[in-house]
Amino acid sequence: MKGEVVYLYAFDVANEIQTTQVQNVLAFKPLSAEVRTDHTYPRDVPLYKPLAIEPLGPAITLGGREVRLMVRVYDVGVVSIMARVPLEVSHLGELVPLHSPRMDDGTSLDLVARQLCANACRSLQDVMIQASAPSEPEAYTVFCLTEIEGVSDVNGWITEQRRPLAGLLAETDPAALSEAQVNETLRVQRSFSHADTVVIDWDAAILIDLDGYVDDVLFVLELANVQLEEYRQMDQRLDGYLTRAYEDVQRRRFGIFGSYTRILRTLRLFRVDVTRLSDEVSHIGKFFGDWFLARVYVGASERFYLEHWRNSIEQRLDQLDKLYNVVNMEATNRRLLWLESLIVIFFAIDLLLLVFLRR
Repeated sequence: MKGEVVYLYAFDVANEIQTTQVQNVLAFKPLSAEVRTDHTYPRDVPLYKPLAIEPLGPAITLGGREVRLMVRVYDVGVVSIMARVPLEVSHLGELVPLHSPRMDDGTSLDLVARQLCANACRSLQDVMIQASAPSEPEAYTVFCLTEIEGVSDVNGWITEQRRPLAGLLAETDPAALSEAQVNETLRVQRSFSHADTVVIDWDAAILIDLDGYVDDVLFVLELANVQLEEYRQMDQRLDGYLTRAYEDVQRRRFGIFGSYTRILRTLRLFRVDVTRLSDEVSHIGKFFGDWFLARVYVGASERFYLEHWRNSIEQRLDQLDKLYNVVNMEATNRRLLWLESLIVIFFAIDLLLLVFLRR
């Protein structure tokens, strides 16, 4: 069996990256990522294309094979690192150790990806809006096979190798897996012809294409991984912000204008910001029509629970709306009370002046 193992790392580094103003990344001029689309798809719908570079530098090796590194920059504030390592094995069990890769010098691939992301961020600092330290990456592993000796029907081979494949994706001894777990691990499977298939699990996938072209499906999996990272980061930020906001509202005593005005402004800006970012993240994964890549994306979305994360964010945005409305209503009521009190006071003063002036 020949092919490559591909490692994807998605880092949230900013609220937004102005990709149209990016001149270079790591001293290289980035280009729009190009993906060949051989399957039937609506040609009037543009495919989202992030900026991409393949940096040159000191060669790093894994298992004696050179690691090919790629950097992609997404305008939603994500830097994605892709590491591709050629492989040649005699059976699927040899791939299991590649779930936790270490370079030949003992350095973990995770650390290499973090360092490359940090270097890329220094190049992008002038075009990053609300930059932050790179987040914990959303990592994903894809085992790509482009040659399997004696196999022409990939789907038939998948049926024969169900248990070893499930053991590979689950990083578990295949003999120890229950039949129910094997079925669950292999449940999300997409295929276009007898020569290709992709099986998607939570943190790894196996992609087979005997025609040798896997970049289109890899790109879809990368998009889904980027979305998962962004939804996870937004959910965490909303959790922390709502907790602080509720404590702030309960703890403070508000005056007529000051504190109310500040918290209303903060709530309003944060709500608009998160809503816009959520919409942009959803937009990069929009696929239309009866398209093979669309079905792959739907499968990845299901496996990554993207809809669950999206619903969680929407619920927190609803909570934010309710909090905004409560604070706004309380501020309005407080101001109306003061205005009514002032009217009563002025009316009383007016009456007193009338009484005393008549005397």
